[in-house]
Amino acid sequence: MRKYADYIWPVVGLCAVVFAGWLLYRELSGISLAEISGAIRAIPLKNWVGAICATIVAYGALAWYDRIALLHLGKHLPWPAISLVSFTTYALSHNIGASVFSGAMVRLRAYGAMGLSLAEVGVLVALCSFTFGFGAVLLGGLVLVGEPDIIQRLFNIPQNWAFGTGVVLLLLVALYVYGSWKEFRPWRIGNFSIVYPRMPIVVRQLFAAPLELIGAAGIIYFALPDVYNPGFFIVLGVFVASFCVALASNAPGGIGVLEAVFIMAMPGVPKADVLAALLVFRLLYLLIPLAFSLVVVVLFERSRLSKVMQERLAEAGKERQGGSPHDGAAG
Repeated sequence: MRKYADYIWPVVGLCAVVFAGWLLYRELSGISLAEISGAIRAIPLKNWVGAICATIVAYGALAWYDRIALLHLGKHLPWPAISLVSFTTYALSHNIGASVFSGAMVRLRAYGAMGLSLAEVGVLVALCSFTFGFGAVLLGGLVLVGEPDIIQRLFNIPQNWAFGTGVVLLLLVALYVYGSWKEFRPWRIGNFSIVYPRMPIVVRQLFAAPLELIGAAGIIYFALPDVYNPGFFIVLGVFVASFCVALASNAPGGIGVLEAVFIMAMPGVPKADVLAALLVFRLLYLLIPLAFSLVVVVLFERSRLSKVMQERLAEAGKERQGGSPHDGAAG
């Protein structure tokens, strides 16, 4: 059974891509490439600047995720190193898919070289993933309470149900904060225990978690045309839903899934403009960071290889120096 488990998630991701591709084809079959390229060219320069700034905010918050997890572990590493590892990790994992596993491998390689153990990297990955989920729950609750009718963009659900769901989500956030404040006992699941982080860690999560999603949603918000833009709160709510679905689908980069959900949730905006905004999002949030991260990985591995070779040459030199007197005596 275990040997088949390794193929489950790739198959799930492939099925998600195929299904999302069919949905996109159905939604965009009447749109030409000229319309999409025209929509991209119509984005004003000031909006491009806003989208770039939003990208910087998003990746800055992602670096804060790692910083928070390291503080939880009692590890103090320099900010530049944390930022570089975080940027590389998320740039690769967002594009590869299966972000928890791909992110774990990158972090293990990088933070392992900085002295963290396998168990510590595991805790770091888990806490970073939880911080993202925490932000999604918090923002999802705020959006559903503030704009309960947003749910009807995707599902035929009464607004009071959406409002109630938002209240429940916010209560879960409040319970988590209260548990940390009152230092509740850890949750035990078999041999594992889930410990509430210290209150200073939770306070940081309250700001860092929403900030990343707000920055990522801001890229799309600035790329949408002003005349059809439904407002940042709506864009944020739709982005949180579509981004979470894309991550859950396990599709590489959420390709097709993100677009299908987002386009369906924006019925009042021309589809060419929505697709253009999503292409800008992929360019700034996924593709350009991916290109930079690949350079970082190559340079890192090259430096590690060079260090290993130097250590082996030094060891070989010591062995020769240690063996020469013996050889001389034998002669």
